[in-house]
Amino acid sequence: MQTLQLKTLSRDELDAFIESLDEKLFRAAQLWSWLYQKNIVDFGHMTNLAKEFRIHLLEKTTAKRLDLIHLNHSESTGTQKFLWQLEDGQQIESVYIPEGSRRTVCVSTQVGCAMGCTFCATGRMGLIRNLSEYEILEQVLSIWDRINEKPTNIVVMGMGEPFQNYENVIKSLTILNHVDGAAMGARKITISTCGIVPRILQFAKERQPFKLAISLNATTDAVRSRIMPINRKYPLKELMKAAKYYSHHTRKRITFEYVLIKDVNDTSEDAGRLLKLLQDLPCKINLIAYNATSGKYARPDEAVIKRFAKQIESICAPVILRLSKGDDINGACGQLLVEKVNVF
Repeated sequence: MQTLQLKTLSRDELDAFIESLDEKLFRAAQLWSWLYQKNIVDFGHMTNLAKEFRIHLLEKTTAKRLDLIHLNHSESTGTQKFLWQLEDGQQIESVYIPEGSRRTVCVSTQVGCAMGCTFCATGRMGLIRNLSEYEILEQVLSIWDRINEKPTNIVVMGMGEPFQNYENVIKSLTILNHVDGAAMGARKITISTCGIVPRILQFAKERQPFKLAISLNATTDAVRSRIMPINRKYPLKELMKAAKYYSHHTRKRITFEYVLIKDVNDTSEDAGRLLKLLQDLPCKINLIAYNATSGKYARPDEAVIKRFAKQIESICAPVILRLSKGDDINGACGQLLVEKVNVF
């Protein structure tokens, strides 16, 4: 008989499962609290559960941690990159980024990625498979267990395109957001997409509470299609129409991420077009200087980065120049890449 992973269950699904065991419904609330408020996975430590119930859980279910097989730690920033092994032998990475009072976890949603963005290391892997709800949310819970503090922020910007694994991503974040569990605030959870237009529209229509970020990275279809193949299917005009629909429908501000790449998208003309593209849209702009991978691109000179940031200052939106954390351990934006590591 296959063992049920409890962390694939929503709150309502857990209620139904507990009732199927002929247990009192309040047991589901107790179990949910142990799993997500206290972040405990050992049934033997769940002291307010009856012994017979704990035995029943041991026989039929599991709630175990991800298997950590490698950890890189940045001495300069405190950033940590975790390499996890999944039950089928596949491997994924996630990143912990401490900054002041913020404790951010960058979460992966797929093994590899099908989007093929030419500046992103993960794209070189291709898509192997989607992650389950458990494999997504447990990245956060396992890191919480290891740093002994609950993360304050979640960014779904690791390996994979979240909106290609939409249902599992939304379900896992809803579990982490649940008021009776980890209670991680929806305003502290950001999902980043390269521009899957139908899912942006769905996300808006469902009024999902989580924040939306769009990886833009170019101001013309010619350049964006060259560095982000998804643009050939959903060009800028269609993407910006979806972004405006989201903003109007939800009354929420979008974050646009713009990775500055030397001699690709960093000119004064690019900055001018970016201003024009976003001028009527409530948003925030994250400028990210390219983080080197083994690809063909380079980071712009510091003077070019500062000039670009200065040029778009006039937009009626916050402009944040993001300083990479974890690039010394290949844990920064665009650097996540699993090259198979053996477990000893």
